[in-house]
Amino acid sequence: MSEPNIIPKRVLVVDDNEDAAESMALVLKLEGHVAVSVYTAADALTHATSFRPDVVLLDIGLPEMDGYEVAQQMRELPGLKHVRIVAVTGYGRSEDRRRAREAGFDAHLVKPVDIAVLQKVLAAG
Repeated sequence: MSEPNIIPKRVLVVDDNEDAAESMALVLKLEGHVAVSVYTAADALTHATSFRPDVVLLDIGLPEMDGYEVAQQMRELPGLKHVRIVAVTGYGRSEDRRRAREAGFDAHLVKPVDIAVLQKVLAAG
């Protein structure tokens, strides 16, 4: 599956839907990336610090703290100011995209994510 021109990234997948998170991580691994999945906002912040991802695929609709807040807090963590944070969400209105930009997201993808689009987003950052 992996294409020769793909530069492997360290990717943190954050989604409270465990099946969705695991499926995304599996696809990323098949593409040659190193991927770790977590299911809560607290775990996202903890793992981001220890895993040091190149890219975070972050669901906005998390139950205890939404993805907007997670992205803002992630930007404050040492060594993570410049991590590429990508919203992977069911929220696709223009208002949702605006809020994502304001919260510090670098890109906004609507579920279900087209793998070709995801590959372009990963290659860009």
